[in-house]
Amino acid sequence: MGGSTGHSNTAATADSSLTNGSKLLEILNVRVVGSGEKVVVLSHGFGTDQSAWNRIVPFLQRDHRIVLYDLVCAGSVNPDHFDFRRYTTLDAYADDLCLILESLRIDRCFFVGHSVSAMIGILAAIRRPDLFIKLVLIGGSPRFLNDRDYHGGFDHGDAERVFMAMEANYEAWVRGFAPLAVGADVPAAVREFSRTLFNMRPDISLFVSRSVFSTDLRGVLGLVRVPCCIVQTARDVSVPLAVATYLKAHLGGRTIVEILNTEGHLPHLSAPALLAPVIRRALSR
Repeated sequence: MGGSTGHSNTAATADSSLTNGSKLLEILNVRVVGSGEKVVVLSHGFGTDQSAWNRIVPFLQRDHRIVLYDLVCAGSVNPDHFDFRRYTTLDAYADDLCLILESLRIDRCFFVGHSVSAMIGILAAIRRPDLFIKLVLIGGSPRFLNDRDYHGGFDHGDAERVFMAMEANYEAWVRGFAPLAVGADVPAAVREFSRTLFNMRPDISLFVSRSVFSTDLRGVLGLVRVPCCIVQTARDVSVPLAVATYLKAHLGGRTIVEILNTEGHLPHLSAPALLAPVIRRALSR
């Protein structure tokens, strides 16, 4: 991929540092805020970082201990720690999540994951069901590409055009994609999403996008035994409503669906006052 020089030089260091729990907490900017007996992990999606939860945290911190962290691909993480060999699938991100919980000595938690982090949470819960009380999955999708009997939202051609646009002119792509993804007419949310997208190194952004679009977790959904709450906006350019229906039908644990009467893929940025009560309700059950 264009612009990805120096991968091999940093891969070895990344590998060794990310297997060390205390080092990982530092690299991924792990923070614990709030008080309360219940622990909730907030995990952001592609193109954002933990700051995406800033308008949700005040709704939760009085009653919960909140764990915030950045995915290794986020622009807030030193890009030298991104190992292009390790992060080809979402399994490595799930490993990071489990190691964070282990390093913080958290043995039970609620998990709130947005978009790709919803799938990271699913993989972690399959691996370590003992760690998770419930998964709250916001705008999650087991497969973003359409298939014969499955509507994921994108054709292969659509995905290739996205990659070409990112590679040709990353800045122009961000300026076009951010308002489309936010959906709702909330300029502050578009500015915030644009800021964190611009913070990502373009070659990492493109690599992660390709990895996400090549992911297909439909075959493992039945292995999830943890209760799940699927949260979806009524109109999302990235994840059609059919995906929420598919997840409910195929996840192995007790599952409910909450549809937010708003649009866009990032309701925690564009409609936090609408999303926060739904999260609180999910955490109280």
